Amino acid sequence: MSSTAAQMREYRGVAFLSFGFRPFFLSAALLAACFPLVIALVLAGVIPFSANISVIAWHGHEMLYGYLSAVISGFILTAVPNWTGRLPVLGWRLALLFALWLAGRAAFWLAPTSITATVIDASFLAVMVAIILREIIAGKNWRNLPVCLLLGMFATGNVLWHLDAISGGNSGLGLRCGLATIAVLLALIGGRITPSFTRNWFVKNGFKPFEFSFGLLDKVAIGILGISTVFWLAAPTAFLVGVALVASAILHAIRLARWQGWRTGAEFLVTILHVGYLWLVAALAILGASILSPSLVPQSTAIHALTAGAAGVMTLAVMTRATLGHTGRRLTADGSTKLLYVLVNLGALLRIAAPFFPANYTTIITVSALMWGGAFAIFAFTYGRYLISKKVPATAGATS
Repeated sequence: MSSTAAQMREYRGVAFLSFGFRPFFLSAALLAACFPLVIALVLAGVIPFSANISVIAWHGHEMLYGYLSAVISGFILTAVPNWTGRLPVLGWRLALLFALWLAGRAAFWLAPTSITATVIDASFLAVMVAIILREIIAGKNWRNLPVCLLLGMFATGNVLWHLDAISGGNSGLGLRCGLATIAVLLALIGGRITPSFTRNWFVKNGFKPFEFSFGLLDKVAIGILGISTVFWLAAPTAFLVGVALVASAILHAIRLARWQGWRTGAEFLVTILHVGYLWLVAALAILGASILSPSLVPQSTAIHALTAGAAGVMTLAVMTRATLGHTGRRLTADGSTKLLYVLVNLGALLRIAAPFFPANYTTIITVSALMWGGAFAIFAFTYGRYLISKKVPATAGATS
């Protein structure tokens, strides 16, 4: 039986459907480029909005369960063959999976609180969980079973969100479930790839590498984060939950410091991973502060620190790196890549600052949307041609 790599070389279908990152990264970028600006214009009264849910709820669902579900799926579908040594989902199977994601977006746009939209939208993540679980079992890759379980939790959060919307409720449980899952995924996957890619870059460029192993600190940091987010689901305003989140932020700050990101300034493609993880630290601290002192720190600031900041920056970091690496390009940040990194960070900073300037709130979030969405527009324009074309021979001098 031929190897996974050999089977990939034998693939003769459309390049766009040769790996999961191609359709899902491009579509996620297009959604992220357009959606924040549309919402800002709706809030400013420029564009009318007549759906039977609030524009904030609509925005929250699509950025969480629309955009992030696409990025997560693209990443996992691309990583699974490396985890299991099995052939990736490609060709017509990938086309059907991508079509299901698109159908979910269309159904939610047309009737966000309908049973039909719920079934179609929820089916995508359910199928993703089934695919990943099948691959892990077939490849006996039990190490990555937690990723599958977290994806299942994310899928559950989406269902809870829909059920809440259908019933006219406002519990926020579905939203918190998705946010909690994202926080743990960022800590788990970000905590795996950031030190790994950093150490590889140090070695390749002749820098003294740091000693790294997944040890007690990492286990405690992720464990406390998992426990604190679970309690946040049940008691989002409890004082002890706020304390636990701040404690988690401190542990993850120590974890991040061990990876010596300040030494990677010569390569933005590596540095941005550390910046993304720093956003996670900040988001956990701000979320804890919003519980401990809600009159001083709005919860919306904490949520956007996690979504626009941590998730936005880290996903762009992964999308740029994975696209370059898997399409045979040199692993280095060019001018447009550096620009989109700057824009996504500035957009996130403005978004979390907006509630503190009520007189200029609309202006600030509009500028934030232009910057944050602009980063993804640059990605779609610059990297889109890589995503739709065949892989080129690896460029000499590529970094790890």
